[in-house]
Amino acid sequence: MKHSKKLPWVFAACFFALFVILLALLLTVDVAPIAADGGKVGLSTLNGRVWKAIGINPTLYRVAEWTGYLALLLAAGFALLGLVQLLRRRSLAKIDRELFVLAGLYIAALACYLFFEVFVVNVRPTEPEASFPSSHTVLAITFFGSGAMLCRRYLKRKPLCLCAQIVLIVLLVLTTLCRFLSGAHWLTDILGGIFLGSALLSLFCGFLDRVKTKPERAD
Repeated sequence: MKHSKKLPWVFAACFFALFVILLALLLTVDVAPIAADGGKVGLSTLNGRVWKAIGINPTLYRVAEWTGYLALLLAAGFALLGLVQLLRRRSLAKIDRELFVLAGLYIAALACYLFFEVFVVNVRPTEPEASFPSSHTVLAITFFGSGAMLCRRYLKRKPLCLCAQIVLIVLLVLTTLCRFLSGAHWLTDILGGIFLGSALLSLFCGFLDRVKTKPERAD
């Protein structure tokens, strides 16, 4: 049992290590100006070949945009839940602890996004914008992944809970795949998003195990 509780922290460390290794490679290996605006990109041979093989798909790009909006809508739903609990219970201390951990995850994901908007590693294939890591991928993994984990807490009926989890996992995978196959990012942008998003989600899982909200509370 103790070993299972350590797994999230082990996974978090492994994913963070993979992310740092990838970041180091992008900054130092095969850096060349292959972006449309002449911007330099790390691991340029690999990224260039994969991007040319995939091409640009506006339809998949729009699908990823809409699933991204759904992730934000899910986050807004949890924020509303926290607000309702605050109004009913009249105390921050009585809000479900899981929601505080969730808020921490959202803040961490936002902080990572803002950091890499300033510290630009790679630029997009067709636009002079920061592209590493893929923010849509990080958002999908952290928002949909955490939502799937919290289904058991807030959906008491097992069939409904299972359906919701399946939908959220499908949206997670769909967003990541569509973002990659749309040609909006380099391969390493998606991998970076997967590594960083998975690391943050693993941390969320670890902290979630440490909080214990009573299954039923009087409002």
